Amino acid sequence: MLNQELPKISEPEEKKTLPQLEEKNWGSKRFFRILILIGFVSAIFGLLSGVISGIYFFSQIKDYLGKLNIKLPEQEEKIVEKPVYLPQVSEEEATINVFNEVSPAVVSIVITKDVPKYFNPFEEFFGFGIPQEYEKKEVGGGTGFIISSDGMILTNKHVVLDKEADYTVLTNDGRKFPAKVLARDPGQDLAVIKIEGSDFSVVKLGDSESLQIGQTVIAIGNVLGEFRNSVSVGVISGLGRTITASGGGLVETLEDVIQTDAAINKGNSGGPLLNLKGEVIGINTAMAYEAENIGFTIPINKAKKAIEQVKKFGKIVYPFLGVCWSVINEEVQEELNLPVDYGALIRHGEGCDYAIYPGSAAQKASLKEGDIILEFNGEKITSENSLGKIIVKYNPGDKITLKILREGKEKIIEATLGERSE
Repeated sequence: MLNQELPKISEPEEKKTLPQLEEKNWGSKRFFRILILIGFVSAIFGLLSGVISGIYFFSQIKDYLGKLNIKLPEQEEKIVEKPVYLPQVSEEEATINVFNEVSPAVVSIVITKDVPKYFNPFEEFFGFGIPQEYEKKEVGGGTGFIISSDGMILTNKHVVLDKEADYTVLTNDGRKFPAKVLARDPGQDLAVIKIEGSDFSVVKLGDSESLQIGQTVIAIGNVLGEFRNSVSVGVISGLGRTITASGGGLVETLEDVIQTDAAINKGNSGGPLLNLKGEVIGINTAMAYEAENIGFTIPINKAKKAIEQVKKFGKIVYPFLGVCWSVINEEVQEELNLPVDYGALIRHGEGCDYAIYPGSAAQKASLKEGDIILEFNGEKITSENSLGKIIVKYNPGDKITLKILREGKEKIIEATLGERSE
């Protein structure tokens, strides 16, 4: 019994299964690797398929739009330049700069005249009386600006209208100069006067054709004839206005003027209206009494021809047809039962002594009251393109052709323009 072999003890179950588990784990890892590889390959093929499909789809759209003549934006890379910043000058700083630059060329005009020292009732009521003494008094004032270094000054005609008055110019530095009236514009409220001297500061003339509504403007003037070189700032409120202005014994219709809300007060007449570059773009002329801050300015381009004429001829020359006329529009047509809604109707009007002036080009051409001038040298006359605007393009002595409507029939009449006196 002692030599009997002992029974062998079998290995634990755990040890027997360990190699089998390792084999099973290796198989699982291989399985997952295969799955990952399959997924990766599928993703690559999916991506390539999407790109190929996108290219094909884009090419089809491009071909279709090409047939419709619609172009897609180029796919080339564009270089976008960075915008360059331009430093801005504030309105306040610009106004100060303009005033400092221009004010030496802006002058005050003082009007003086011999007036009786006392009231003479006999002369007032009966037209005669005892002789009395006179004294020179200041009776008004205005503004002007120097346009040439030798002392030529542009102002309003109504400022220097009185031929019996004396005019004194006060410069910004306090000097006084007697002034001589060189020319009064017969067609506009403009005049040129002269003081003796040299090396005067002058203004820069701008371009009034390029103005915009809302543009900032600056007015400088001798307000109330007392406050010299007063500044007001505003904007251009309107362009191409037509007004009837009165003052200083003058009643005048002004066409194509600038409207501004920059304060223009009594005494500002003849002063400059300036842009923010310090250029004169207008001559301050009138204000509306019935409203606040509605002033009117003659565009500087209208004065340039007058300035050149004074420099060249010593006077301002205007062509003269010799008719008093009213513009025709739809309202005038309906009111007067006219056959057309455009043109210039020859008739008496405010400020006109005659419908046809004696000895004028119109009388020599046999124009009559009631005629309607339809065209001037082939140019149609309308509310926007009035007879007054057209005629200033010509000179005295020019031969022109008029198309008129008389008693329902059109006629062609030739005339030679005369010269309009002051």
